[in-house]
Amino acid sequence: MPLAIAPSGAELSVRTVGADEKVKRHLKELGIFEGSKITLVSSLGGSVIVVVGEGRLCLDKSLASKILVR
Repeated sequence: MPLAIAPSGAELSVRTVGADEKVKRHLKELGIFEGSKITLVSSLGGSVIVVVGEGRLCLDKSLASKILVR
């Protein structure tokens, strides 16, 4: 399922990142890559907030829709 519609508070595993190589590389540097664990904090308005490792990231919903999780 896309990260943008995942349930809040759930710990999720990233399956794939469907973006171009430059965006994939940047997300990997931030800790979002295939097999990584993230927790969705909220998905309100036009953005998604996730916990990655020890930090939080705010992603645009269009980008979050390209990140598939389980």
